[in-house]
Amino acid sequence: SQGIRVFGLRNARYMGLAKTRLQHIMTAAAMNLSRMWAFWRHIPIGLTRVSRFSALFPSASS
Repeated sequence: SQGIRVFGLRNARYMGLAKTRLQHIMTAAAMNLSRMWAFWRHIPIGLTRVSRFSALFPSASS
């Protein structure tokens, strides 16, 4: 999800398999650096959505 929303992985910038593969590798490296930076800065990850069914039972969702 992060790769699609933030780094635009659905659209390749280049034509050709080799350049597209290199773009995906560089994007993966950038994503890892971004996640490490957030970890070092103690930035919390986003919370997972609670479904309507799970919200009916507060003890089960926590």
